[in-house]
Amino acid sequence: MKIINGGVCAATGFTAGGIHCGIRKNKTKKDLSLIFSEKRAAAAAVYTTNLVKGAPLVVTKNHIADGYAQAIICNSGNANTCNANGIEIAEGMSKLVAETMNISENDVVVASTGVIGQPLDIEPIKNGMDELKNSLGNNSLDAAEGIMTTDTVVKEIAVSFEIGGKECKIGGIAKGSGMIHPNMATMLVFITTDCAILPEMLQKALSGDIKNTFNMVSVDGDTSTNDMVCIMANGKAENAVIDSENEAFEIMKKYKKIFGKMKIF
Repeated sequence: MKIINGGVCAATGFTAGGIHCGIRKNKTKKDLSLIFSEKRAAAAAVYTTNLVKGAPLVVTKNHIADGYAQAIICNSGNANTCNANGIEIAEGMSKLVAETMNISENDVVVASTGVIGQPLDIEPIKNGMDELKNSLGNNSLDAAEGIMTTDTVVKEIAVSFEIGGKECKIGGIAKGSGMIHPNMATMLVFITTDCAILPEMLQKALSGDIKNTFNMVSVDGDTSTNDMVCIMANGKAENAVIDSENEAFEIMKKYKKIFGKMKIF
């Protein structure tokens, strides 16, 4: 294993970006991020066990029910939770990404973090979509900044490893410094990899890793309403597709565990 630069852009075929669109009053802070795969990717996620779940989680779960996604959009500054029109706004964010990136809205993962219980105005997001698209590139740090709330440091990491003679890369960004407690993914974490793996095996790997990584971290004893870990695997590394719990599956699980070691503060 080798630690490399690039975060969520380290894996082949992924770009990312982040901007200030106007959700936050402080114009120096980014508040909207996008991660994009040039091809449709296998996708898996683990969600908070809090009885109250934010609208973005409900929408995301429905969108990746078929095991695939192509983009992740996340806003900060407003968690879009406990709002009467929360589902409508989350679906609206998906539609904006779909129209801007020319993909299916059902292939969009939606996330949201920040203050709970305040209505989220979709207009700043809508007005910022062209700028957000133009921000896409090798800009993992910008995407990481765009999902921060009370975080004191930006959190990203990436590694490369070999499966069957093919170099694979996996990278991630995260946010979270409060409302972190076991029994979920503990924060927002977005992971990308160019490893080729079936969606059901990707979900099995992710769910298994959560138990002894993120679910072992506790800061204040509270689980949040919008916590989620999501991973996309686009297969661009062209390794033999992982379709069972074989040696390649164990190799991938080994290196994915590194994301549980990202600094929280």
